[in-house]
Amino acid sequence: MQSLTINDLEIGQAAEFSKTVTETDIAFFCAISGDFNPLHVNVEYAAKSRFGARVAHGPLTLALSAGVLGMRLPGLGTIAVTNHIEYRRPVYIGDTITSRVEVRALDHERNRATMGLSWRNQAGEVVAEGEAVVKPPKTPDPHA
Repeated sequence: MQSLTINDLEIGQAAEFSKTVTETDIAFFCAISGDFNPLHVNVEYAAKSRFGARVAHGPLTLALSAGVLGMRLPGLGTIAVTNHIEYRRPVYIGDTITSRVEVRALDHERNRATMGLSWRNQAGEVVAEGEAVVKPPKTPDPHA
């Protein structure tokens, strides 16, 4: 854990988090979101889809960046302002996704950082790309 202020951040600074998507992740995301689309939960239905198998919810991929932003870069005390994501490939159950966050721009006056977001699967293929604007903590969190 860390807690970096706008003055601690530098363009190009990056952090990552990797996670293998599991059946439990899909079940929890269904329960939290209310999205029980058969592409996510029904083997037979998904097998007939263009994906050929069950896929993870798109926002589950986006959520993998939350831990990086909130725990590592900038870290504790960070507040999300906006995010944007473009999905490139499906994420299947069993895929290991690495979420990368990189500082792209800093607005010291407004205390905002623009972060580049990318997600890659275990084969190194980009499954999604995007951007987030966050407000880093004004002072470092003493618990970091």
